[in-house]
Amino acid sequence: MTPQRPSTSRRTLLRAMTAVPASALLLSEAPGLLGTAGAAAPPSGSATRYTIVPFLNSNDGTVNVYQSDDATDFRLLRSAAYTPPAGRIRDASVIRHTDGYYYVTYTTRTWQDTSTTIGFARSADRVNWTFLYDYPVPIANLSRAWAPEFFVDGDGSVHIIVSCSTTDNEWIFTPYRLRATNSALAAWSSPVALTGIGANHIDTFLVRTGSTYHAFTKNETTKYIEYGTASSLTGPYTITRTGNWAGWGSYREGPALIQLDNGAWRMFFDGYGDGSYYYSDSYDTFATWSAPAALPAISGTARHFSVVKETVPGGPSLARDVTRSFRSANYPTRYWQQQSALLNLPVVSASSATAEKQAATFTVTAGLADAGGYSFRDASGAYLRHYDFRARFDTDNGTTAFARDATFIARTGTATGALRFESYNYPGRYLRHYGYQLRVERSDGTDLFRQDSSFLPVGAWG
Repeated sequence: MTPQRPSTSRRTLLRAMTAVPASALLLSEAPGLLGTAGAAAPPSGSATRYTIVPFLNSNDGTVNVYQSDDATDFRLLRSAAYTPPAGRIRDASVIRHTDGYYYVTYTTRTWQDTSTTIGFARSADRVNWTFLYDYPVPIANLSRAWAPEFFVDGDGSVHIIVSCSTTDNEWIFTPYRLRATNSALAAWSSPVALTGIGANHIDTFLVRTGSTYHAFTKNETTKYIEYGTASSLTGPYTITRTGNWAGWGSYREGPALIQLDNGAWRMFFDGYGDGSYYYSDSYDTFATWSAPAALPAISGTARHFSVVKETVPGGPSLARDVTRSFRSANYPTRYWQQQSALLNLPVVSASSATAEKQAATFTVTAGLADAGGYSFRDASGAYLRHYDFRARFDTDNGTTAFARDATFIARTGTATGALRFESYNYPGRYLRHYGYQLRVERSDGTDLFRQDSSFLPVGAWG
């Protein structure tokens, strides 16, 4: 199974990645901010955790809870985790607030019905949810209040961006801002329209970098997700990207963004036109995006969600500056071994030749591109890196591109003590054996892939 090349050339992608200033990639660590975990690999013993609470393609009366350590491979935490006492639950947006609770706000009626309230629920553990209240959005002649999205500003203030239409034209939506007026998120300011975005836009999602507010919003006329910026939360926004500007295609909605461990921005969006759910990454602060890929496992099941990112304890730990060998979790007689500069997975045993044992022994170092990640060096000083998605060893040439190719983020593996190694510059791709060769391949969400990409650090053979 040979992985597909990205639609953007390798050289173009790496050039874009190295051109982004660090200041453009980091969000301030404001309390409750979506993505409070910074743009760095989690420290040893900790893990990144992404949580989503989507409603279901087959049922808009309940939500599932999924979690992931890489924002790609989401696994079910609880099905039917929350069902409101009345109405529906669609377009759920979730944050973790400064009081330690998780809050979700959502559309309370199905799309055919008049919907003048947005719902709220709360959870201490992301699994058990308690209904709080339905909030009547105070807009005169309101017909529909849809797709409320939490936004936490740099000063810690909590806002909701909600798409509203009135009875004179119930299908023409305008984004409004509500601001929480108490810390319990139980009272809200009068709605204020976001200026510059214009009518007939829905599912507006905001992020802030520095002093700039970035808006991603679906144009209901063209069915494309558009992009604009402003220097103030309520605008005026200038829409600068329209049509198929990012290559995502039409009939896309529900954009939601999160910053990954390597600093890239990932957008998730609902491809309701074809029944799939997609993600796409940007390394240049939203100017260009990778080709959209369907989320493994949950595409076709999950609908319209936002993401909470956290750094939590209990993650993988691997000592640095020590020598180790790496055993396959599902083929326990096979180990990483360098063969003619390539990394393969042959059988290694006590009866193997000394040279074979030495070729299966590596020094674990801090990641060349991120000290929270890992790099692996052979006895000659060459580093494990990927090239055209094949795992191989090369001499460090001192470039940013090489450092990123040679850095991996440790994720928890399938067996006790096992680790998975995610590519630093191709998030969602892992060192995985296939035909006893090691490649960097995109996760497909299957148990087999997780097993093929799990390895146990053991005592060095050589």
